[in-house]
Amino acid sequence: MKIIVIIILVLIGQLQYRLWFGDGSISQIETYQTHLNELKIQVDEKKHRNDRLYAEVLDLRKGQEAIEERARDELGMIKNGETFIQVIE
Repeated sequence: MKIIVIIILVLIGQLQYRLWFGDGSISQIETYQTHLNELKIQVDEKKHRNDRLYAEVLDLRKGQEAIEERARDELGMIKNGETFIQVIE
């Protein structure tokens, strides 16, 4: 009977060791979960950025207004007959 109790205690000890210190332990799972949460945040940020870029591409493909706005903002272009006024603050 003592041998069975000793075998059971050894098995319980081995399982406890794997739970706390072995491969797939609680601390390792928490580390992986933290890393996974960080990656999910990065993925969400990149999806949001991609959605904005896709919307801009669609806008540029559809009409001349987006192209004109971009040329005015980034390149400082003006139409014929317009007067350019620069405000310095």
